[in-house]
Amino acid sequence: MSSDPYFQPVSGFNLPRFAGVPTFMRLPHVDLDNPRLEDVQVGIIGTPWDSGTTNRPGPRHGPRQMRDLSTMIRAQNGATGLRPFEMVNCADLGDVAPNPADLQDSMARITEFYTKVRAAGILPLTAGGDHLCSLPILRALGTPDPLAMIHFDSHTDLFKDYFGGTQYTHGTPFRRAIEEGLLDPSRVVQIGIRGTTYDSEDRDFADSVGVRVIPIEEFHARGPADVMAEAKEIVGDRPTYVSYDIDFVDPAFAPGTGTPEVGGPDSFRAIQVARMLDGVNIVGADLVEVSPPFDASGATAFLGVSIMFEMLCNMANR
Repeated sequence: MSSDPYFQPVSGFNLPRFAGVPTFMRLPHVDLDNPRLEDVQVGIIGTPWDSGTTNRPGPRHGPRQMRDLSTMIRAQNGATGLRPFEMVNCADLGDVAPNPADLQDSMARITEFYTKVRAAGILPLTAGGDHLCSLPILRALGTPDPLAMIHFDSHTDLFKDYFGGTQYTHGTPFRRAIEEGLLDPSRVVQIGIRGTTYDSEDRDFADSVGVRVIPIEEFHARGPADVMAEAKEIVGDRPTYVSYDIDFVDPAFAPGTGTPEVGGPDSFRAIQVARMLDGVNIVGADLVEVSPPFDASGATAFLGVSIMFEMLCNMANR
């Protein structure tokens, strides 16, 4: 149990939520040079980068909006009773500084940052950024042994390339991660896939390497509990990465994203599936593709950080 007052979030009873400098969930800001880094067990990190976006940009602004909305997160999970900030030392580790003019340099910077986080023994919880951010994170976490993955999304992100040869976009990160040996495809499950498609190339690849794809029709027919039971069976007790694209949620509840697809779950089920990650050996997680220009109200960002809190509870409880 964490009894160090340094790592407790600021309470709304002591400082109004609209006041003070916002950090993720009102936790202390501990950068990688801070002597207190060695005491951190779970670090929340922003990756404000969207150079992999192929249509509607804006997720580079996601971490800042999510930080602001995360001031509404309180100390206790209302459904489970878990108090994660008393279970482990959590901190806001700040943002990775990308190079918006150089995609490869940005990925190298992200990998270097997360390599340091891993070396410090910290479990990272990330606010993106577009979904290409997951690839350089996996390059830091998925070696020497490939990880299992539970992936919530409306898209597989398994395409070979875009525009006749571009291999690094937000639609390709997990194809690259499997090719680079960062993910074990037989231990990867993708939940919520839907929408119109260019072709079946991504799904054909998934079938060829053993990735389990659960389309949204199957998710709705079976229900969250049954689907999540299968997902946990697929990853077993293996070290697992959780990647959650906010466009998994129906755009009626999460309009602030670049590639929305209708027919997804509502906000309750979006929270429910994250809560059902209990028992999974999570070694890292992300919530990506929140795009503030498409939801200035902050509702999408608040749903995003609420999902992150559920993942944090499971990481702390594990």
